[in-house]
Amino acid sequence: MFTGLSAFPLTPVSAAGFDERGFIRLLARITAAGADSIGVLGSTGCYAYFTRKQRRHIAEVAKAHAGEIPIMVCVGAVSTDKVLRLAEDAQAAGAQALLLPPVSYQPLYEEEVFELFSTLSQHVSVPVCLYDNPRTTGFTFSDALYARIASLPFIRSVKMPGLSSSPAEVQARIRQLKALLPATMTLGISGDASAGVGLNAGCDVWYSVCGGLFPQAAKAITDAAQQNDTARVRQLSEQLNPLWALFSKHGGSIRVMAAAAGVLGLTAADCLPRPLRPLSARDTEEVATVIRHLGLQ
Repeated sequence: MFTGLSAFPLTPVSAAGFDERGFIRLLARITAAGADSIGVLGSTGCYAYFTRKQRRHIAEVAKAHAGEIPIMVCVGAVSTDKVLRLAEDAQAAGAQALLLPPVSYQPLYEEEVFELFSTLSQHVSVPVCLYDNPRTTGFTFSDALYARIASLPFIRSVKMPGLSSSPAEVQARIRQLKALLPATMTLGISGDASAGVGLNAGCDVWYSVCGGLFPQAAKAITDAAQQNDTARVRQLSEQLNPLWALFSKHGGSIRVMAAAAGVLGLTAADCLPRPLRPLSARDTEEVATVIRHLGLQ
């Protein structure tokens, strides 16, 4: 469940609401590429913009169209009660794992975050991935908190933010974390631009935005990592530098991926929930040019 490529697709919307047909088209690309798991309703999946009822329906659709690929469903919410209800819904929908970011309107203390994970671990029957995303949650995990949470039942992976571009620094960081955490826990890299460096340094899984739309390209990188072909991982990742540059230019991946999905005809050109807005026509054309240049059709 927590190795290889975990592909995180958009959850597209239309004027009528959740774009189920578009979502199914995205899932079909992921299943055809043979991803190792699918991350549903992650940050790129816009979990925070949907109601509880919508989130359960989206999880059910994902489960129905994932084939044999296991799904992990994000249960992030601003209150513990909501997290528990979302976890109940996700498990009822057939999720094989849950993803939990420490979301809150008020800044959280470490003890509060520990209590959140501890409470969830007492109410689930599937493994949980700790989602460390300080850019969106405003919370930064300490190594000591990583270790405390890792000691809880059902906590099985960490979805880390992007790391340094220095291979030596990343290798040292991964060694440090693996020495700190139990052997039953995997380390996953997100932040697609640093995924190649992370995989070469020993990360077990790539929690991939790119994999949610361009799964073949992402799968090639993770396959090379599993074969310990570090040169191939580096080469394939660097080939995608124009895509990573677009992520940086537009403050993250979400608007770029939404534009790309529209360019490919998988979703409407405007498929983001408000108040998120699509890229301008000029920026969308730049996305289209990068897709063509990289052969990401």
